[in-house]
Amino acid sequence: MTDMDIQIPDLSYLKGVRVVAAMSGGVDSSVMAALLKDAGADVIGIFLNVWDYSRDEVSRHGSCCATEDAYDARRVAAQIGIPYYSMDMREQFRDNVIDPFIADYESGRTPNPCERCNRFVKFGALLDAADELEAAFVATGHYVRREDDADGVRIFRGDDMRKDQSYFLATIDRRQASRILFPVGSLHKDGTRALARRFGLLTAEKHESQDICFIPTGDRIEFLKREGAKAGFVAGDIVDSAGNRLGRHEGIAHFTLGQRKGLGLSGGPWHVVALDGVTARVVVAHPAEAMIHRVEVGELAWIREPRSGEKLQAKVRYQMPPAACAIDSRDNGFELRFEQPQKPTAPGQVAAIYADGELLGGGIVQAVYRDEPTAI
Repeated sequence: MTDMDIQIPDLSYLKGVRVVAAMSGGVDSSVMAALLKDAGADVIGIFLNVWDYSRDEVSRHGSCCATEDAYDARRVAAQIGIPYYSMDMREQFRDNVIDPFIADYESGRTPNPCERCNRFVKFGALLDAADELEAAFVATGHYVRREDDADGVRIFRGDDMRKDQSYFLATIDRRQASRILFPVGSLHKDGTRALARRFGLLTAEKHESQDICFIPTGDRIEFLKREGAKAGFVAGDIVDSAGNRLGRHEGIAHFTLGQRKGLGLSGGPWHVVALDGVTARVVVAHPAEAMIHRVEVGELAWIREPRSGEKLQAKVRYQMPPAACAIDSRDNGFELRFEQPQKPTAPGQVAAIYADGELLGGGIVQAVYRDEPTAI
């Protein structure tokens, strides 16, 4: 990729404006900070220390918040000439991410720790820091576009659909969104790396994180056992939707809704369609029966509420494309109904609502239903 191929975002409106840069030690946040500095913004880099990695016996963490990532973030800040601070967020992370993560797996839910970290830790802490530092904005390396108009802040999916991260921001509210910038949101990943090379950043060739940041080894089961998730490892039956016993298992924490591999059952294929934390039962169904038609959503947040008659789409899994849907208000939430049946999701996952690529907001899936909905 040549310099002519890179569409550098216009950040000139930030000249002289103080911005807190959320630095993770990865290439995306490094380029974000460099772009802000290059545009003349008054940039302050902040790294959030959320986990004690001394307890993990791994030689290379490969995750967004590991010790070497803090070191890389500090060195990048020095490279581009901005002040750098590290904030100790371990207690808040334990309360708002780790403990709910363990409780969800014990009860049969499938948590989304990245969403909870964004909602309860990152943006709360960083916006508080921005207030203390008299900064107008917080900037992140998310692949999400912000395009405001006369009605205010509007958030759109990133241009690189393979990297779009809007799904993880579906539960931030309008107030938070109004103060968050996404300088790399209009870039594709290869363009971001090309800019990193142009800026001479030491993270230009750094590998991407794939694991949950507090499980650097990737072994979720070992982590849950070590952290005392005993209820998730009570043995129980595997049954079909009619209640027929098909086998045994060693704990519902080994499963997630929609799972189809590693079940060890004959007569398949099977999908996990329910996890019961009280009876320790795992319910499975054949693919056609496993498809979902509607979900119940709570913990709502709107960046922009849907307009009357607006055509809506939703994602209830990160890797699914937005699918046509309708929503009906309920007490403290809404019911989301798909026009076409979708692959299973799980309580605890995010339901992100869109309108033509614009992220309107969303919430957390509370219940999943496989029965046919009424007409949309």
